[in-house]
Amino acid sequence: MSSLLYRLGRFCYRSRKLVLSVWGVVLLLAVLLGMSLGKGTDDTITIPGVESQMALDTLGRVFPEVSGTSAQIVVTYPEGEAVDTVPTRAAIADAVEHLGEIDQVITVVSPFDQSVSGAISDDGTTAIVVVQFDVAQADLLQTTKDAVDEEARDLQTEVGGDATVYAGGDAFANRVPQPSATEAVGIVVALLLLFAFFRSIGAAVVPIGSAVLGVAITEMIIETSTSAIAVLSTAPMLSTMIGLAVGIDYALFVLSRHRDQLREGLDPEESAARAIATAGSAVVFAGATVVIALLGLFVAGIPFLTIMGVAAALGVAIAVVIALTVLPAILGFFGERMRPRQRRKARHLRHAAPDDTLVDADRNPDRSLAGRWVALVTKIPLLTIVIVLVIVGVLAAPATSLRLALPGNGSEPVGNAARDTYDLLEDKFGPGFNGPLIVTVNILSSHTPVEDMDGLREDLLKIEGVASVPLSTPNPSGDTGIAQVIPTAGPDSEETAELVQRLRDAGDELEAKYGFRDFAVTGITAVTVDVSAKLGQAMLPFGLLVVGLSLVLLVMVFRSIAVPIKAALGYVLSVMSAFGVTTQIFVNGWGAEALGVAEVGYVVSFLPIILMGVLFGLAMDYEVFLVSRTAEVYAHTGDPERAIREGFIKASPVVTTAALIMLGVFAAFVPAENAIIKPIAVALAVGVFVDAFLVRMTLVPAVLQLFGKWAWWMPTAWQTRLPKFDVEGEGLTRQLRLADWPEPGSDEAISAHGLAVEDVDGTQVVAPLDLHCRPGEFHLLVGREGSGKTAALYALSGHIPGVQGDLKVTGLVLPDRVHEVRQRCTLLPAATTPDPVTPLKEAVHYRRPVVLIDDIDSIIGEARITLVRELLGAVLERGGCVVASATGPEFVQHVIPTDTAVVIHSLASPRTVPEIDPDADEVLS
Repeated sequence: MSSLLYRLGRFCYRSRKLVLSVWGVVLLLAVLLGMSLGKGTDDTITIPGVESQMALDTLGRVFPEVSGTSAQIVVTYPEGEAVDTVPTRAAIADAVEHLGEIDQVITVVSPFDQSVSGAISDDGTTAIVVVQFDVAQADLLQTTKDAVDEEARDLQTEVGGDATVYAGGDAFANRVPQPSATEAVGIVVALLLLFAFFRSIGAAVVPIGSAVLGVAITEMIIETSTSAIAVLSTAPMLSTMIGLAVGIDYALFVLSRHRDQLREGLDPEESAARAIATAGSAVVFAGATVVIALLGLFVAGIPFLTIMGVAAALGVAIAVVIALTVLPAILGFFGERMRPRQRRKARHLRHAAPDDTLVDADRNPDRSLAGRWVALVTKIPLLTIVIVLVIVGVLAAPATSLRLALPGNGSEPVGNAARDTYDLLEDKFGPGFNGPLIVTVNILSSHTPVEDMDGLREDLLKIEGVASVPLSTPNPSGDTGIAQVIPTAGPDSEETAELVQRLRDAGDELEAKYGFRDFAVTGITAVTVDVSAKLGQAMLPFGLLVVGLSLVLLVMVFRSIAVPIKAALGYVLSVMSAFGVTTQIFVNGWGAEALGVAEVGYVVSFLPIILMGVLFGLAMDYEVFLVSRTAEVYAHTGDPERAIREGFIKASPVVTTAALIMLGVFAAFVPAENAIIKPIAVALAVGVFVDAFLVRMTLVPAVLQLFGKWAWWMPTAWQTRLPKFDVEGEGLTRQLRLADWPEPGSDEAISAHGLAVEDVDGTQVVAPLDLHCRPGEFHLLVGREGSGKTAALYALSGHIPGVQGDLKVTGLVLPDRVHEVRQRCTLLPAATTPDPVTPLKEAVHYRRPVVLIDDIDSIIGEARITLVRELLGAVLERGGCVVASATGPEFVQHVIPTDTAVVIHSLASPRTVPEIDPDADEVLS
């Protein structure tokens, strides 16, 4: 992958005008489509397949009077005065008549209707007029709400000055999160941090600009999608928050690598290409993990949550693509101006000091803040681990009180019509009045439906947790009955969730008693209870999916067992800490007032699964950037302590800056008044802080120090069979190092130096071999059984792993270009292939530059030998290279084409002869 990204980075750098023009067109098209096709978000929450949703869908067909959203007009008098007076009755009657004439209103229920009970408070001061609409809240026209609000003001005039009239209810809820100036604070904080890190305003602006571009395109795509699917209003805000954070961080990682390389004197174009190949590979890996985790939200089986995950994943994917394409194009415009000033000064001084005695400012890295910190946390690693675990344990402890629910009108800001009405109803009628449940039954089998519904009402009143049943009646067509059940507790309380289950448990008995069928409990409150329950059940499988995925991916990245386990456990610690702090604030109320939390007692039900998905990607991001540098130093030195120290010093500044930027972006969303975004922002901010500073920068070095070399151990069989992610561009580094090897412009078909092959158990099966085969040459690998001549041929053709040393075939470096090499080689396992002629004919026909034949001395039969000899001659005449293996040179002369010189390489068992003297090679004419 690093080679592909290298070419992509170089192309975007050179074609910068074209790249930016294309992205400009993409942005323009996205804006035009969003503005012309977007229909706006829809906050209707549905969960197909659960009882409450199916019953609600049925109500929409058979009892539309109770299936849409509703508004409440509340008339309240001061204590001691009565609402049930002749003037008030007359005023409310006029209002009911006028309200019924408003568009989208299907019915209006007067509190003085004889079929209604419980619409007047116990103290007689307050009455409720219920306005029922035939559409969901998302489809309610603003003109309809304005008309209802106007009727409420008219009613206020009619009832006089002592009374107060409120117009509220779900119809007036404003749950759509709106961007505000506070979000801009996060961008300003990020800009300041980037300037402090880069010491350049140009370098600081680039990540911000690229991130904003990605967010703008993402939001317009989401807006366009609303024309075809229902998108929750939280989805665009969530994708903005996540897209902005990861977009800045991904650009930071690439840009910091670019400037480091420029500081070392690399050409800007080459540096940009290498930065995309190296840091860009890590960005692709980190972004892919976030996307996979967010798309994994489908395990909950809830459409609106899946759409939220897809929207957020889209923002991350676009951020990755922009980092890989727009960023190198922008760097092309900056050119030398992106080179750090320190390097410019150094170049000037070196002209004056030929001895090059100048040392950069970081000549004493061990005395830097990062150096002192890593020395401190690794001095007594076990003590550091215990301290971190204690801190995380304290932070995570409140998570045992975690309660999930969906926010209602009680979470709206004070002063909002829906919130004011909510508070008044709770005060006058009890908390359960804001979260009524609806019991539906099929009454077609009932001979006395009215009497039976009255009986059902009496039975429902006997169930624990039921405060009242103000309505119990058949629908006009007489096939369905509904009963409105008012709980004793609020809609987001645990008691109401338990009441829903008790009602459902009583369903079978009540059906049998009255001859009803299809007993169901529904309504908005029941739907939110079911959503929370289903999301709670999905947390464990989703968590196992995420942790399992992290283990598999990190094993392939770091080729280690301990490092992935440590990383996965660290992720769990971060998630639990975020759960604990969020629970302490939003459930237990600690600091809730300071943060402007409108309602405590629960956490929004899809917060845990969103947090787990997003934090997983960010945690893997920090893990890769921090530990990959450590792994790189260890691979070169074999010293685990030095690797920890140098790797941490190199990587911690950029990880620290990235984490602080994340904190700034997420913290900027905390003041938002939206009850969904606020807790998610708090949880992500806490999770990022714990993961970056407690887990990755404190716990990780201590654990690596404690394990020593065992931290990098993995069974050899795993190493050879598992695919490898080259996140640090090791393959590219190898290709660049071997670009002019064995010499510039070399025409060698095969170049091998120190080529050795290991078996799956780590045993060396081919001793180090040097081989240089030019077009038209015939090379013979000679050795007895156990010399590894077969393994050598398979290694030369790119068919086996475990290859060590330098190897190029037709100019392509192995193992990085293995698939291309296989297409250019013809490999004949002659000892087991009954017909070596056909593949040789194909090699001649397609002009394959390399032909490899195993056990060429096993080819028998005069006719077959003649054909093989002729075909090999044709391969050599056309500039091909032939490498064969045999037991001895004396057994192959009858197969070698006439007048062909053969270069013989004698192989011995690596168990007895550790090295082969290249001077021992012979030439047989």
